[in-house]
Amino acid sequence: MTTRWCIPPPQNAAFVAQMEDILDVYERPYDPRFPQVCLDETSKQLVGEVRTPLPAAPGQPAREDYEYERKGVANLFVVSEPLRGWRHLTVTDQRTAQDFASVIKDLVDVRYPEAELITLVVDNLNTHTPAALYATFPPEEAHRLAQKLEWHYTPVHGSWLNMAEIEFSVLARQCLDRRIADKATLKGEVAYWEARRNRAGAAIHWRFTTADARIKLRHLYPSIPE
Repeated sequence: MTTRWCIPPPQNAAFVAQMEDILDVYERPYDPRFPQVCLDETSKQLVGEVRTPLPAAPGQPAREDYEYERKGVANLFVVSEPLRGWRHLTVTDQRTAQDFASVIKDLVDVRYPEAELITLVVDNLNTHTPAALYATFPPEEAHRLAQKLEWHYTPVHGSWLNMAEIEFSVLARQCLDRRIADKATLKGEVAYWEARRNRAGAAIHWRFTTADARIKLRHLYPSIPE
C-alpha cells in the first residue's frame, strides 16, 4: 500500500527556517491583544441524488444509490484561533484573490476589531498574500488591513504546520463525509458544526516545538561543516 504525503526535500534551509518561525509562533502565550489565527481553504464537491435514499431501519443501515449527480464545487475558508477554541467558516463560489481579501477584511473588522495586531498563519497559495488586498480594495484600505496583520507562511511541502488543517480534518469527519447537493445546504451544515464546536470551546493543543523539530526532523536541516 502507498500513501501520499507532502515530503520536503532533505537538508532544506528554506523549509526549516519557515518551520521554526511557525513553531515559535505556536509557543507564544495567549494574548487577546495579539490573537494567533490560522487560515486555510479547501473545496467540497457538491453531489445530488438521482434516486431517493433509503433511511436506516432496525438491522439495516441507511442506503444510497451509487449513482449521483455532480452539482459543482464550493470553496470553504476557515479561520481558527486554536488557543481560544474558536473558528469561523465562509463558503464561497470560488477561491480567488478577492475571496481571500474579503475573508481578511471580515477577520480584521468583524472578528477582531479590538486586536492590536493579528498574527496570521497561512500557506503558500498564490492568493494568500497582501497583494490580494491591493487587487481588491483601494490602496488606503488595503494598506490599513495589511498593517493589522503579522504574516507567517508555512514552508512549501509543510502545510501540515498550519493548525487550520486540523480544523478541516475534523470538519471532514464530522460534517462533510456525505453527499451535499447545494451551497445553501453546505452553508447551513458548516454553520451548525461551527456553532457546536465553538460552544464546546474545542481547542487545539499543539505540542510539537522547535526543540522537537531539531531532533525528530534533523534530516531536514543542512549539514554545516565544522
